[in-house]
Amino acid sequence: MTNLTSFPVPAQLQHNPLLSFGRGIAAYPEVKPAHIAPAIEFLLAHAQNAVDLATHADTASTWDALVEPLEDATESLGRSWGVISHLNSVADTPQLRTAYGEMLPKVTAFFSSLGQNLALYQKFKALRSSPAFEKLTSAQKKVIENSLRDFRLGGAELSDADKPRFAQIQDEQAVLGKSFSDHVLDATDGFVHVVADIQDLAGLPEDTIAAAVDLAEQKGLQGWAFTLHFPSYYPVMQYAENRALRRLMYEAYVTRASELAPQYGNGKLEWDNTQNMIEQLRLRDEEAHMLGFANYADLSLAAKMAGSVNEVDAFLSTFAAKSKPFAQKDWIELQEFAKSELQLTDGLQPWDIPYASEHLKQQRYSFSENELKQYFPLPKVLEGLFRVIQTLFGVKIEAADLPTWHNDVQSFSVKDHSGLIRAYFYLDPYARPGKRGGAWMDDARGRRELSNGEIQVPVAYLVCNFAPPVKVDGVLRQPTITHDDVITLFHESGHGLHHLLTQVGALGVSGINGVEWDAVELPSQFMENFCWEWEVLENMTAHIETGKPLPRELFEKMLAAKNFQNGLATLRQIVMSLTDWRLHSSFNASHAKGHAVLDVSRSMAAEYNIIPQPEISRWINTFSHIFAGGYAAGYYSYKWAEVLSADAYSAFEEAAKLTGSILDAKTGIRYREEILEVGGSRPAAESFKAFRGREPSIDALLRHGGLA
Repeated sequence: MTNLTSFPVPAQLQHNPLLSFGRGIAAYPEVKPAHIAPAIEFLLAHAQNAVDLATHADTASTWDALVEPLEDATESLGRSWGVISHLNSVADTPQLRTAYGEMLPKVTAFFSSLGQNLALYQKFKALRSSPAFEKLTSAQKKVIENSLRDFRLGGAELSDADKPRFAQIQDEQAVLGKSFSDHVLDATDGFVHVVADIQDLAGLPEDTIAAAVDLAEQKGLQGWAFTLHFPSYYPVMQYAENRALRRLMYEAYVTRASELAPQYGNGKLEWDNTQNMIEQLRLRDEEAHMLGFANYADLSLAAKMAGSVNEVDAFLSTFAAKSKPFAQKDWIELQEFAKSELQLTDGLQPWDIPYASEHLKQQRYSFSENELKQYFPLPKVLEGLFRVIQTLFGVKIEAADLPTWHNDVQSFSVKDHSGLIRAYFYLDPYARPGKRGGAWMDDARGRRELSNGEIQVPVAYLVCNFAPPVKVDGVLRQPTITHDDVITLFHESGHGLHHLLTQVGALGVSGINGVEWDAVELPSQFMENFCWEWEVLENMTAHIETGKPLPRELFEKMLAAKNFQNGLATLRQIVMSLTDWRLHSSFNASHAKGHAVLDVSRSMAAEYNIIPQPEISRWINTFSHIFAGGYAAGYYSYKWAEVLSADAYSAFEEAAKLTGSILDAKTGIRYREEILEVGGSRPAAESFKAFRGREPSIDALLRHGGLA
């Protein structure tokens, strides 16, 4: 049996699946909660031994003697812990949650102590100033430079008196982040509404009704069951003619994980995230001040492209100003339509907005999202996605047979033209109980050149929450997804490509590692653009019943509707970004109490948005990106990177004018080499300029979004 590590594993742990998957793939079905503590305790002890050896006076400050052994040990710990964290997100059980929670403080404490280790910091500084540094590759140099920055941000220069408190802050933040995520998941899983009369479901698509029947049967209920998982919730908001049903679902959705949750039947008071958010903000503010920064937003910019707090604030405010006239026009049109066509004479209420928007779109463009959805069976969409990737980037994607954590999960290999495997990835497509909502890409294993010269190929998780297949008339129907879902799939695949196609051998800057946080969305948002190209769509659509591709006429309607209500959508993103930014740039720990976080979200909506924020809305209580997902003082990066991605995509538009194809392989290979393959081995600004030959411009984004 091959062990994960190159060091001996005690006999009693030889068969622990968290230690015995070598440099290969984890045996996910074999991982049990009881395996977690023994494996992590052992790996923590070994990692600490590696740190002790690295800081020993006799250990030379060289890459081979210092960095490589330390990376071996911390990667072993990180990969096993990554398997556990992943399972906690996609296959949550009470037992797994408990085992994960018990070890989380210990893992957090270790990595916190690593960042504070002054002796280790001195070793890295010695390497940086030695002649040996100049002999390193550019990627290795970047690892050292980043490490020195991270030591400073990790508290290595703090006094011995301050270090324990700094470590405690990291521990408390990790626990609070996990609790925040758990509360959101519990509140989402904990709500089920049963409809007894089929007439109350008028307007809902056939597959949504079938899914509601399936869910009711699974739960032993009579009728049609609906939950707050997005594939169940949103079709009700978009299509249900029953206004009372829309209101009930809306109010349950926007009060999740808040003090209002029990009132609306979606949770318990112990799931209320109100104080959790305030405590996280207090801890982040304290951390920033301990490190000499004015606030947490200022601290966050140390590893980002943006240069200052004011620069980000101005970027978002300017974007809001450009978008607001378009949003005002969108809102007036929607209100007038709701009154005149839908007879909503008492005003457009929050639970009416998706419904009214869908009907206005149907009237204006003569198609519905549900009509469009019938052309996007998931297998056909995947075929089209893979065609884009293979054509542009010169690789081949094939089905693999890797061990998975659920029967719905698929695995794939990525090969070059010679047949050499460059990477693997998993796709976990469907929503289910015990799985965190949303969509994401995560790193299962990074690319690394090992000391023996072998290449450790990268592995990625691509996770979505699409509606699962349902039975129609007793027959399991092939799953179809919305065009928005298609965009989500392409988005996450862009992150995946950044991780999977890297050619960097130094783990710390291979793939997405080491990429500035406000540039990491460039490859993901770049891929979204292909979802609007006829050349792409005609080859990845097939009607669920007839098998015919998307008609060109329907595509033209869809394209005409591309920027439908984009002013409102853009302002919504900016309000979320500004809420995050102001919370972290203007937080006053002495004044934070009660609904302080909610008050900031309300003030941002009042100042920048067009649609009033409803009194009961507690959307901030489920804003997992910034309270559980690593985007604290970083949500603006979606818009920041959108400027980069739109400009990068314009290179393909320029090539298409010459070649007649948006899938221009020559431009694709250049993009692969200058953006994807270099990962974090050089600043993102340099990678962008290497690809485009100039600084980025906002013009392409405004043009693509109809905001020019």
